[in-house]
Amino acid sequence: VHAPFGRDPIDVKRYMSLVIVALMPAFLASLYFFGPRVLLLLLVSYAAGGLVEAVFAVVRKEEINEGFLVTGFIFPLILPPGIPFWMAAVGVVFGVLVGKEVFGGTGRNLFNAALLGRCFLLLGYPAALSKSWVTPQAGVWLPWLKALPGVPADAITGATPLMLAKNGTLTSLWDLFIGQTSGCVGETSILAILIGGLFLVSMRVASLRTILGCILSFSVLGAILHWVVPARVNPLSFNMLSGGFLFGAVFMATDPVTGPLTGAARWVYGAI
Repeated sequence: VHAPFGRDPIDVKRYMSLVIVALMPAFLASLYFFGPRVLLLLLVSYAAGGLVEAVFAVVRKEEINEGFLVTGFIFPLILPPGIPFWMAAVGVVFGVLVGKEVFGGTGRNLFNAALLGRCFLLLGYPAALSKSWVTPQAGVWLPWLKALPGVPADAITGATPLMLAKNGTLTSLWDLFIGQTSGCVGETSILAILIGGLFLVSMRVASLRTILGCILSFSVLGAILHWVVPARVNPLSFNMLSGGFLFGAVFMATDPVTGPLTGAARWVYGAI
């Protein structure tokens, strides 16, 4: 058989649209658990990051690429729900500017722009990112909603499952699976993440090899460490469902630009 080979005519617009659809379960779950402030974070992310995209599109005399639709959507999902809006804006601007545009835009970036923005905030404002956790359904509401009956006046801060685990308190696996726990906006509901992941894999947008490589590597190392030092390492089931591991495996590791293309490399990449 010789080239050219037949290919599925998936373009950037269709690809990005499918990723947005896959992210919707996690986004809707975050709205339910953390309130409409999540929607404001999304709007801030799109406005600030979109401005950077627009400026570079004008300078380069190109159309605004659809790639930002995913970056702008996924960035607030990896932030604590109580983070200040201006800080979210600074993070997404840095991520888009330094993580993507300086390399030439969508398809040429060496780093995941959303993750780079998150790393920048973690290094620049560590205190804010460690104190912006919110108890689910505690009421991270708009100021004008606080006056309504039944709406708490202030958001209630709550420790994440990993923080509680350091003190010997393990959150129930059911709460972790459903999302009834503190954490970053899009990482708390494992159910919503799995629904999005199944959609991505079924539409052949995400590589199942990469996801399974992550899970298998995590499982083997986690099980060994828990067996060797059970007093210091939590059970595998808890570690698998808590924190942002599965969100990262499904939506971050499968990034087609910053990840490998061949089947074997995807297994290795996921495992690492």
